[in-house]
Amino acid sequence: MNYQFQIISNNDLDIVIPLVFELNEGRVSASVLKSRFDEMKDQNYECAVIFDGKEVVGVSGLWFCTRHYVGKAVELDHVYIKTEYRNKGLGKQFMDWIYAYVKTKGCNSMELNTYVQNHPSHKFYYNEGYEILGYHFLKKI
Repeated sequence: MNYQFQIISNNDLDIVIPLVFELNEGRVSASVLKSRFDEMKDQNYECAVIFDGKEVVGVSGLWFCTRHYVGKAVELDHVYIKTEYRNKGLGKQFMDWIYAYVKTKGCNSMELNTYVQNHPSHKFYYNEGYEILGYHFLKKI
């Protein structure tokens, strides 16, 4: 297959909403996702996608920041590849492309969160060289 990896314009974020909706298993409505993506446009956020022709089959948000313990970093967010495209090496290709891209932006580390019950993602990220640094806590207020 001839996949295309690219950063999309923040004006085109609507094209990833269906994938992020799938990732969240419908827990967050498409209209709420659209509203949140509209806010994210102005918050050091970029969006990487995988195209198969004109179809978006994968997505990863990229949050850029400087962390006191590692320096310039990027946090991957809502990483998702459509089910029928998994287990074919596409995730590895996508991560390699993202690594190269964020290095051009001066990043020297990457972080991410993954759902506790998402064991296949844990194995994938271990294989990519990620280590567990801590726990992610959430409190809604």
